[in-house]
Amino acid sequence: MVTVERDPRHVESRLLAGKIGCPSCPDGILTGWGYARRRAIIGAAAPIRPRRGRCRACRATHVLLPVTLLLRRAYLADLIWQALTANAHGVGHRTIADRHQVPASTVRGWLRRISCRLEPVRTWFLGIAVRVGVDPVIPKATGSPLADTLAAVAAATAATTGRFGSEGMLGPLTAAAMATASSAGRLLSPGWPPASVAVGATPVAPAAGALGL
Repeated sequence: MVTVERDPRHVESRLLAGKIGCPSCPDGILTGWGYARRRAIIGAAAPIRPRRGRCRACRATHVLLPVTLLLRRAYLADLIWQALTANAHGVGHRTIADRHQVPASTVRGWLRRISCRLEPVRTWFLGIAVRVGVDPVIPKATGSPLADTLAAVAAATAATTGRFGSEGMLGPLTAAAMATASSAGRLLSPGWPPASVAVGATPVAPAAGALGL
């Protein structure tokens, strides 16, 4: 799976120009290879049908998932991010569910998924802030693991926009877009962040392309 910009026209243009690399091999370039199944996404105005790409070198195929979506989630990434942010400010999952007209069990699932990896995720995004930023501001601990993790994402976003501008290849770089793009849509997926970079004093930030720059 490859995270791409919101506008399918831009995705098609980059495919035709050979500007989307293959995540499976270092020199691979993706070309158009049909479409994934059409998906109804809660919060989106219409169903979304992601493009597929196939590597010219290794022949692997990849779904090109818009930065507005997380992998295997039927809700817009912005909506999920709003739920995480609200919970970090003390709002319970049932209130969040009522606010966004989402089943309480779904919101509880998002919170449980992120809660089991807060420190690795926080470390990952602080690593991005340190590697990308010019004199980045590292947020102080608040005593709330979730709030501290979201603050790390905000720090990475500020460091990236401060250096490269607020508009990246994938569009406006909000905190939700940063969380989606730099995790390749896997923010709530098993196995992310990778164990090899999730711990340690100096985590390695993802490549610039993974940040949509």
